[in-house]
Amino acid sequence: MSKKRIVVCGGNGFLGTRICKVAVGRGWDVTSISRSGEPTWSSVTSSSVPPPWSTSVSWEKADILKPATYKSLLIDADAVVHSMGILLEADYKGVLTGKESIWSGLSRAFSATKGGSQNPLERAEGEELRPQEKDGQLTYELMNRDSAITLAQEASFSHVPAFVYISAAAGAPMLPKRYITTKREAESTIASSLPKLRNIFIRPGLLYDSSRSFTLPIAFAGAAGNMVNSLVGGRLTPLAGAAVEKPLKADLVAEAVVESIEDEGVKGVVGTQRIEDLANVAWRRGML
Repeated sequence: MSKKRIVVCGGNGFLGTRICKVAVGRGWDVTSISRSGEPTWSSVTSSSVPPPWSTSVSWEKADILKPATYKSLLIDADAVVHSMGILLEADYKGVLTGKESIWSGLSRAFSATKGGSQNPLERAEGEELRPQEKDGQLTYELMNRDSAITLAQEASFSHVPAFVYISAAAGAPMLPKRYITTKREAESTIASSLPKLRNIFIRPGLLYDSSRSFTLPIAFAGAAGNMVNSLVGGRLTPLAGAAVEKPLKADLVAEAVVESIEDEGVKGVVGTQRIEDLANVAWRRGML
C-alpha cells in the first residue's frame, strides 16, 4: 500500500472529517480545505474534543469559489476530493428558521432554475467564480455543480491523477429537483471535459451516524423503505428517490472513498453496492 497525498475540500464536514480520518489511518498525507479550517468537533462527532488523529491533518483555510486561495495546496497531490455540496439552499433554510416567509422562500427554493457562476470551463486558470444570483446566494448550481467543475479543472491544471466527487444516489421528494440535476450536470461535465482525470463519482443515499442522533430515525425509515422497494422490484425509486435508497453509515462511505483512491481500477459512477464492496475491501485490508 503506497503512501499518498490527498486534498479534501470540505474536509471539516460530516463526511469530509471521516475521509480525513481514514486516510490518516493509512499513513497518508492529508490536507483539508474549508473556509473555517479545523472543524467545530461537536458538530461532526459526539465530542467537542479534537480526536488524536486530527493533529495529522493540515487544516487549511481557503474559499472554494476562489481557486487562487487553494491552488498551491493541490501541487503534488495524488487525489482531490470535493465534499462541499449543499443539501439545502439558504432560502429553504430561511423558511425553516423563520427568517423568510414560507411563500417567498419555498417559491424561490423550488424555482425551475437559479444562477450559478460564469461558465467554469471558460475561466482562466485561477480565476474566481462569480455568483450570478443578485444576492450572491450559494445555490445548487454554484456549489453542487460549478464549484466541483472548477475544482476538478484546477486539479487537472496541477496534474493531479484522481478526482473524487461526492454526489448522491438520487433526489428526494422533499428537495428541489435541482439538487440532483446539478450533481448529474457536474458529473457529466467533468467526465466529458476532463477525460485525463481518473474521475470517481461517489453516489450514496442518506448518511447516518450515532453522533448525529437525528439521522438515526431517518435512516431507519429509509431502510424500511428500501426493503419495501426491493420487494416491489424497485418501482418506488422514480417516485421516492433517495428516500428508498439503502442508508449508509458515514464511516463506511469514507472507507469506500479512500479505497477508491487506492484502487486505480475504480473510475466513474460508484453506487451503493459498489460503495459497500469497496468498504469491505478496506475492512479486509485493515485486518491484514
